[in-house]
Amino acid sequence: QVQLVESGGGSVEAGGSLTLSCTTSGYTETWPSMAWFRQAPGKEREGVACTDHTGRTSVADSVKGRFTISQDNAKNTLSLEMNSLKPEGTGTYYCAGATTWRWCSLLLSAFDSWGQGTQVTVSS
Repeated sequence: QVQLVESGGGSVEAGGSLTLSCTTSGYTETWPSMAWFRQAPGKEREGVACTDHTGRTSVADSVKGRFTISQDNAKNTLSLEMNSLKPEGTGTYYCAGATTWRWCSLLLSAFDSWGQGTQVTVSS
């Protein structure tokens, strides 16, 4: 059974930092592609950052220069370092893995494994 579990969410003031972690199990191979998504109440889930088997990383324009995604294949973990957080960054953050799609992607359709989400609240 493939499992992805996020942790590290919480409440911070605008301008603060948080680092989210995603631990994975039940998948022995290197993930072809992984990503972080977030969803605010009443809004569509959106891609935040991605990484793939080649080591490429990409982040959404809205978080460029502030968020960094990293993957530790040996430890089966995915991290998202979030700096200079803004109130619009509030939402539930999800870890996603793709078992088939091999390339960095911020599209929902690329991913077939999801965590339960962790809440991030950024106050003014």
